[in-house]
Amino acid sequence: QAEEILGWSVLDICQGESDQLSQTLYTQPALYVVESILADLLMEQGERPNLVAGHSLGEYVALYTARVFNFEAGLRLVQHRAKLMDSATEGMMLALIGFKRPELEEKIQQIQDVVIANDNSPTQVVISGRPTAVQDLLSQIKVKRAVPLKVSGAFHSPLMAEAAAQFQELLLSVPFADAQVPVLSNVDPVPTVEAATLKHQLQCQITGSVRWREISLRLPVEGIDKVVEVGPGKVLTGLIKRMCPKLILENVNSIADLQQCLVVR
Repeated sequence: QAEEILGWSVLDICQGESDQLSQTLYTQPALYVVESILADLLMEQGERPNLVAGHSLGEYVALYTARVFNFEAGLRLVQHRAKLMDSATEGMMLALIGFKRPELEEKIQQIQDVVIANDNSPTQVVISGRPTAVQDLLSQIKVKRAVPLKVSGAFHSPLMAEAAAQFQELLLSVPFADAQVPVLSNVDPVPTVEAATLKHQLQCQITGSVRWREISLRLPVEGIDKVVEVGPGKVLTGLIKRMCPKLILENVNSIADLQQCLVVR
């Protein structure tokens, strides 16, 4: 089904030797497909979530998992999103690690065309904006480490407004259902099930900040005691562990991990 929609094989791209998987056009749809399959397999084995959330692209998998839209609709949205982000050429993104948050928040309010794109943890953010504005901010704050991201545009910032407008045309045509489990949106991390609200939040995500720090801190407040990160890597698990050390954390990025997760359930 994915190959019919995309016009290429996710399996071939994931197992191939070319660098296509590192390209936005292929990375985002491939992640959506793999993570959606793993989430479905988990639920088929009785691991049904009480709450779902996803970081940036991961929000689409969260919405699919909550059955807000079907697999095909989600993949078409992700494919269109990937094309728009791949064509973005204005701006840059920079990861900041180790800084004084009050200083950062004060300075970023004083400089135009730069925003916090990803608020990942108390000590890790990604800023996004015009290169001159990003460098201006960097020169005015103390930061232990600054890492430029290999992206073509200023994602999750107002500079993506044109892309957001183009994305809205497709988004409005996709039917959304009320979520079967509450969703913590990137732009407004309050448990939500209402279809119209979730669609509006997804539209805002392209130009809005990913508020992962707030999402993470919200989990224990909502009575969550175990978090399962689905998909490649353990980045989100690491972030959550430092902010919410009492939570039980598991990773599922392969069938082997899935089986292990079910064994220790």
